[in-house]
Amino acid sequence: MKISIVGTGYVGLVSGTCFAETGITVTCVDLDKKKIDGLNNGIIPIYEPGLENMVNKNVSKKRLFFTTEIKESLKDCEAVFIAVGTPPDEDGSADLKYVLSVAKEIGRYINNYMVIVTKSTVPIGTAKKVKAEIKKELEKRNLNIPFDVASNPEFLKEGDAINDFLKPDRIVVGIESDRAKKLLKKLYKSFLLNGHPILFMDVPSAELTKYTANSMLATKISFMNDIANLCEIVGADINNVRRGIGSDSRIGNKFIYAGVGYGGSCFPKDVKALIKTADENSYSLRILKSVEDVNDDQKFVLFSKIKKHFNGNLKGKKFTIWGLAFKPNTDDMREAPSIVIINELLNAGAKVVAYDPVAINEAKRKLGDKIEYSEDQYESLIDTDALLVVTEWSEFRVLKFKLLEKLMNEKLIFDGRNIYEKEEMKENNFTYYSIGRK
Repeated sequence: MKISIVGTGYVGLVSGTCFAETGITVTCVDLDKKKIDGLNNGIIPIYEPGLENMVNKNVSKKRLFFTTEIKESLKDCEAVFIAVGTPPDEDGSADLKYVLSVAKEIGRYINNYMVIVTKSTVPIGTAKKVKAEIKKELEKRNLNIPFDVASNPEFLKEGDAINDFLKPDRIVVGIESDRAKKLLKKLYKSFLLNGHPILFMDVPSAELTKYTANSMLATKISFMNDIANLCEIVGADINNVRRGIGSDSRIGNKFIYAGVGYGGSCFPKDVKALIKTADENSYSLRILKSVEDVNDDQKFVLFSKIKKHFNGNLKGKKFTIWGLAFKPNTDDMREAPSIVIINELLNAGAKVVAYDPVAINEAKRKLGDKIEYSEDQYESLIDTDALLVVTEWSEFRVLKFKLLEKLMNEKLIFDGRNIYEKEEMKENNFTYYSIGRK
């Protein structure tokens, strides 16, 4: 079986590599020649645990190929996945220009029946637009080649994407014909052997499922952050509250950790897009609008604590930030809380030095020379006035208190992810601030 994946970003590269892992012949397409040249030379453009080894293995076994030519990739292809970016437009809606551009290219070069699958996160109605673009190009060629358009949203967690793809909780597929259903069931056959369900449904429902899932998870995060802020006011501890509600099977213990807000490529963009879709249909998603408001405010909570501790005077102070990526096990800094915190500190006249296990290069691309960067977690603490923990990387969890005491100007920690115990801080005579706790 031969398929094509257009787009070698996070979704496209992981999807293509995992399909190749099951024995399918996959050609990944991207217009970025530099990226394709890099992939053909074993250079992986994103950080994802296990991905580099899997890419190189499948390339060597001649199951995974990279090219800049869509036309080349469509030859004898049974399915083509559109996995290009859908960045938020100025009004919050998903920008479909890249998706529709790919659809146009497919229409220009398609020569046999295939299923065109939208893998990108796209709003309701996108499949219809993709179909219209392809039909338009076929009419220009005076051809009547049959094809189907399907929706197959991804549910990959950055940092655990390979495991999520190979062992999915569920596979959601929106189809409009039995022929497309049969082909996609064959494509996903290897993933169903261990009992992972494939859920076939109409295309609009599949398109909406992805946005609804991410918006629900974002809602849980913002809800807990709102409760955390109340905890500080009334003297409760958010960790105790979390344990209390997390043991309820109706609620569950995932995505109920308080912190400095969510970021990344999915939640902020998808929440905005779903709000916009509802607005366009004369309906206001009031809960989701509040989710977004709470998250925007939460990114300033840690800075507010810092400002209050120093009585508003941060000029000339030096702060060390541990963690730049929006979450552990990724170098993704899109919508990361660290960016908001850093900009607030700089605007207040402070100096910032940062350390992250994998996101330093991405930080340099986004922030330039506005801050200092350290290649060592503890060296970053030399002569600092406070440590700020913004991403909960595992290597941050156990502190060398004696070393911290020697390196830092003040024994002061602002924990934006609640990874330390208050009692341990007290025993080591550190002033300690966290989220939703005294």
